[in-house]
Amino acid sequence: MSRTTRKLARFAAAATAVALVAACAPGSDDDGDDAEDNGASAEVETDLEDLGDVTLVVWDQEVRGGQSEQIDELNQAFEEEYPNITVDRVSRSTDDLRTTLRLALTDDDAPDVVQANNSRTEMGQYVGSGLLEPLDAYADTYGWFERFPESVRSLAMYSDDGEVYGDGALYGLPQMGEIVGLYYSKPKLDELGIDPPTTYDEFVAALETADDAGELPIQFGNLNPFAGIHEYGFVQNQFLDAETIRNLGFGRPGSSWLEPESIEATETIMSWVDDGYFTDGFAGLDYDDSWQQFTQGEGIFLVAGTWLLADLDDAMGEDVGFVLPPAGASGQRLVTGGISIPFAIPANSANKEAAAAYIDFITNADAMTTVAEAGNLPVVDADQQEASGLQAEVFEAWGQAGAEDLLVPYLDYATPTFFDTITAAIQDLLGGQRDPEDFLNHLETEYLEQVGG
Repeated sequence: MSRTTRKLARFAAAATAVALVAACAPGSDDDGDDAEDNGASAEVETDLEDLGDVTLVVWDQEVRGGQSEQIDELNQAFEEEYPNITVDRVSRSTDDLRTTLRLALTDDDAPDVVQANNSRTEMGQYVGSGLLEPLDAYADTYGWFERFPESVRSLAMYSDDGEVYGDGALYGLPQMGEIVGLYYSKPKLDELGIDPPTTYDEFVAALETADDAGELPIQFGNLNPFAGIHEYGFVQNQFLDAETIRNLGFGRPGSSWLEPESIEATETIMSWVDDGYFTDGFAGLDYDDSWQQFTQGEGIFLVAGTWLLADLDDAMGEDVGFVLPPAGASGQRLVTGGISIPFAIPANSANKEAAAAYIDFITNADAMTTVAEAGNLPVVDADQQEASGLQAEVFEAWGQAGAEDLLVPYLDYATPTFFDTITAAIQDLLGGQRDPEDFLNHLETEYLEQVGG
């Protein structure tokens, strides 16, 4: 695609994309009228000069190139706007943040702002333990109910006990939207005479052609637990319909992991392992090392999220493309996605009002422009931004996902412990420690125990 800059007016459905996933979340019909019940009527101090000198401790996991850049730029702008507030930024990888956050939240000297994954495993558990502050009063004061569609907010909303996802109080705000799609090497596809695949059959044919030519079909590293869930979801999306995936992802009673389509999807990804379509030694390959190998020409395809947009664009420029996953049995190009990890306020923060002002600042309309200029996908207002090249392709895919109701949730949303369960099970499956039947029975057992049949 040409890198000619163009206005993305036709991607006005971008913010709608998350709406369509969230619309399937339990209780997502909430129109925000319950805000007052969640403390939205409480008074909020917005004159930050009255707070005196404040050091605001912020934990984030935006360590990648464009993401780190946008946080640094926004932090500097925030300090210039409020010179009495100093931002003490602590950046950690996603895995490091996950393993250290709970302990930090229970500390009397907790950080003031943290990124807390909105899954039941993390945010739901923290809410149920009283470790996060409900944000409805701040949302009412700063206009977040108007700025962010209910669909975006509901992906960070929980009941007070953390049991109901998608309803209750607001506990965080995201900066970015995200989808897990298919990056591809343009030079390598050209050499092989392959167009970017739009159907399952075209994708499988491309894998076979690449393999026959001695190329690595799919670059993949599965050392980090979260990586495999994206790869498995990519395959699952080509066999199951959207409603079935949403029911499983949101943990709705009556769903099952033992449907024939799940068996077929599991057997398919294992056949790709057996055929050598993934990187040799993928079980021990770090996620970041894997995508960096892709930028160095190792692999035709890379299944990954739009959080790699800026890094891949910087490394590969016009040599990398992005499309939605191929359409499978449903005839739709279903894509896993939602919102980036939301920013939240710990209940033990000593600076909650400064923290709320900070979250407002890094998610306002100007911040969305900063996010886009850093090479990423803003969660709202994507249609208001200028984009070119790979970023324009991602914005187009995001818009298509919203317009055609293609978004499906991450599978680890299902139960409070499902992240650990499914990520470990996928590592076991792809590593040959479980066969497809054992893998699916393992998931089904926990699912039924916690969700019900």
